[in-house]
Amino acid sequence: MVFRKSLLSSSVALALVGTYSPAFAQDDEAVIEEIIVEGGIRGSLKASMDIKRDSMGVVDAISAEDIGKFPDANLAESLQRITGVSISRSRGEGSQVTVRGFGPEYNLVTLNGRQMPTHNGASRSFDFGDLASEGVAGVQVYKTGRADVPSGGVGSTINISTPKPLEADSVGSISVKAVNDTSRRGDDDGHLGQLTPEFSGIYMDTFAEGSIGIAVIASQQERENGVNAASVGGYYTRTGDGADQKLANNDAQVNRPTTADANYSLPQSMAYNIAEYRSKRTNGQVVIQMAPSDSVTMTLDYIQSEMDLERSYSDLSAWFSNTAAVSQSSEWTDGPIAAPLYYQETVDNNDFAMGTGEDGRKNKNKSLGLNFDWQVNDELVLNFDWHDSSAETGANSPNGTSSLITMASFNKVGQTFITGYDMPVMLLDLNSGGETNRPLYKNDMIITGSAFRNDAALMNIEQTKFSGTWDFSDESSIDFGVQLSDVDNKAVSNFVQLNNWGGSTNPGDLADIVIRSSVEGQFDQLSGHDYEGIQTEYMTASLDDLIAAGEASYIASGADYEAIGDCGTGYCASTEWSGNNVSGYSNIFTLEESIAAYIRYNLNTEVAGMPVNVHMGLRYEETDITSQAVTSEYEGTSWAKAGNEAYLVPKVGGGEPTAYLGNYDMVLPSFDFDIEIVEDVVLRASFSETITRPSYNDIKGGLTANSTQFYANQNAFASSGNPDLEPILSRNIDLSAEWYYGEGSYLSVGYFDKDVDKFIGSGIAERSLGAIPNIIGGTLWNQAVAESGLDPNQYTVVAQYILDNYQDSPYVDGDTITGAPGDPDLIWTVTQPVNQKKARVDGIEINLQHFFGESGYGFIANATFADADVGYDNMRFDEGQFVLNGLSDSANLVGVYDKDGLSVRLAYNWRDDFLAGAGQGQGTNTNPTNVEAYGQLDLGITYEYNDRLTIYASGLNITDETVRVYGKTKDLVLQAVQGGPRYDLAIRYKLF
Repeated sequence: MVFRKSLLSSSVALALVGTYSPAFAQDDEAVIEEIIVEGGIRGSLKASMDIKRDSMGVVDAISAEDIGKFPDANLAESLQRITGVSISRSRGEGSQVTVRGFGPEYNLVTLNGRQMPTHNGASRSFDFGDLASEGVAGVQVYKTGRADVPSGGVGSTINISTPKPLEADSVGSISVKAVNDTSRRGDDDGHLGQLTPEFSGIYMDTFAEGSIGIAVIASQQERENGVNAASVGGYYTRTGDGADQKLANNDAQVNRPTTADANYSLPQSMAYNIAEYRSKRTNGQVVIQMAPSDSVTMTLDYIQSEMDLERSYSDLSAWFSNTAAVSQSSEWTDGPIAAPLYYQETVDNNDFAMGTGEDGRKNKNKSLGLNFDWQVNDELVLNFDWHDSSAETGANSPNGTSSLITMASFNKVGQTFITGYDMPVMLLDLNSGGETNRPLYKNDMIITGSAFRNDAALMNIEQTKFSGTWDFSDESSIDFGVQLSDVDNKAVSNFVQLNNWGGSTNPGDLADIVIRSSVEGQFDQLSGHDYEGIQTEYMTASLDDLIAAGEASYIASGADYEAIGDCGTGYCASTEWSGNNVSGYSNIFTLEESIAAYIRYNLNTEVAGMPVNVHMGLRYEETDITSQAVTSEYEGTSWAKAGNEAYLVPKVGGGEPTAYLGNYDMVLPSFDFDIEIVEDVVLRASFSETITRPSYNDIKGGLTANSTQFYANQNAFASSGNPDLEPILSRNIDLSAEWYYGEGSYLSVGYFDKDVDKFIGSGIAERSLGAIPNIIGGTLWNQAVAESGLDPNQYTVVAQYILDNYQDSPYVDGDTITGAPGDPDLIWTVTQPVNQKKARVDGIEINLQHFFGESGYGFIANATFADADVGYDNMRFDEGQFVLNGLSDSANLVGVYDKDGLSVRLAYNWRDDFLAGAGQGQGTNTNPTNVEAYGQLDLGITYEYNDRLTIYASGLNITDETVRVYGKTKDLVLQAVQGGPRYDLAIRYKLF
């Protein structure tokens, strides 16, 4: 079908007809009015309870305690206190939400009822970290499908509502906050004195006898914090008697699995990373409302948010050979899934790697909206709503969005990996000229590899909606509407990588710029940090100094620069997206054009004296998709002695754009029923069908290599999209009972069942792509094996034989071997999204909110128990699995006090273990990533000194909890993260 070029221009006629406020905005009118009358925590909780009681279907909400005072500084932190809602954290702060086991990509976020763009580029996940809470009046979580709500949320639709000046009292206020984040590891080691500021201001007033309203809200928040992570890159998993063994079967391996029904996992690498973050979040919104008559209201609003985020980090790491060709010793837990209690390798002067890196990006969100609300007569209300919104991200540094230069000391003779603690323990043996177990020296250090990445993304959504409500009797009404949407999403990325893993400088070249550093004390909340002999010492240097040293080494050696990156030296990022001066790139553009129409019948009546509400709706949607991609192409492989690994050779000139088309349409029914069987007791039943569209990464064209290097005994790894994917379709049943037994007190019990079809999971296929010649097993390789009698699986030895004896070959140049025509095709392991079998998710939600009369004391206790008929099978590791990420039980216990101007809230949030994904950064491609159960205690205190001055204090994660991630079992640790508590102190002064 054909859509219009400009939604706004073709919809002006509709605007002239007249309009009414969206349903979301109508819900919020009562919220704002109620909050101002009662205020405080109790007023906020009561307003949220009223929304739940009065809504159709299952809705939970959080309301501002007052205009400009949301319960938490972060929206996600507030959302986690709703039953069925869990969050993920970034830098210790709430970032994304999971609802009823469905992760952020399955939840649609709207702002005042309008679909919001995201700047991820690859997914539709919304990052709540971009938004400050000062400009938010409330958040509503719609857990059941509704015909009038934009589609896209199988888990939920989350609506963020902002204040409207004609619907609230006048207010002017300013707030100042000081934040002390103890996770920051600066000169004072995270103690008081490292304060960062936050400012906000609100002006909202009406004029012309209440017919004109203006609201201006602005805020700026700066934060500095640290995150320390001890991690394992991933595990190689093998059955005890498999053909491709990575562990010797001898007396040095204690309790090693040896049978087909047991498996063991070896780490590929381990690292300790020390990171410091700096962020600045700036939000602003302007709302102008006019009501020229009692029946017409016009609203113009503009909202903008910016988030500048920088990270600087250093790390130390060790890579394991994982081959029986080196000396190994180990001890294992009992199977069938065995984890190493310790794993040790003796090596020959291998590299002890240390990295220095910087990341920097800027996120920007903008939304311009126009709304006309027209009460035509007592029976008919019409509404026109238009918005043009965008979300973009890109680098805020000349080094791109991420940059890394690695150094190494090539005197490592032993490395040991130890588990059984919160964090993985790294032991290293260093020597030099017979001196064993000696310290690390500055003269040891040389520059090895480097990587500079740059990416940018822009999503623009333009939507026009015409809707109305016809009350054709005292009991019945019809809601109807048409919505047109254009979603343009573009994501580009590239990377510049120098694979000088054998070294590009000489020992001693860096002695004047490196700094002796240590991770001692940086993991003191994690067991294992004080293990005897743990490697804590390493070297750091500034990124600028390392870049200068790397470039100087080229000049001194007389070698030519590898002409990539904007600087042409390889030691910088590139802003060239076509692939002419980069190591690899990707360019994705997707256009979605949709039309939707809905109708809903509403009945409000009584049956046997009991109030009954019935809502029956249908929503029709049709979507056209155009997806275009330009990705890196490769024409060969090479072997470099320096890294003893195989590398992909990029095709000169890059790839060509390819377009993919798609189309789907569907009808989505919804039905909501509620009855008040006795006073204050409400029973609900709902049925709906909802969808979640595939991510942009899922439907992209082209093929993206996971890395320009691949291991000799494995395929090359790549990922691709699947333009033929269909949306996930969920058939939802909700049943609930609610008892509103007191002022601000209620008990609710709900059951939900989601029968999900066309679920998107990962499929894996092995195939040849583009006939790329693989040097391993090729003509030259086989000739060398035949002549030398070497084991063809000893890749490094065979490669060295070729370098020593075949320098006259056109495919051997110095220390590099290149694949030749006629060599076997390189086989790729390609991961591709596919629509897989059905999944069923069901669960129970229980919530009790209670206040003890007029004492001021109260509490909230809620829990969610969720289950699914699919899950990760730990005994499978050689194929893709259909899994549901993020499913877990969760609970909240919140104690509150609100009386005589003093409000206190002590909140504990807990989330059980959950699967974060199938796949790890390294190792066996389908190994799981699980997050261990986590609980956090937060405290908030508010004191109203007088009608104008309010003082706030809060503490997040006051018990200093840590995060732990693991693989098939908890013994197979993947990451242990230590942050720290954060404390805020603020004052707010009302001008009027």
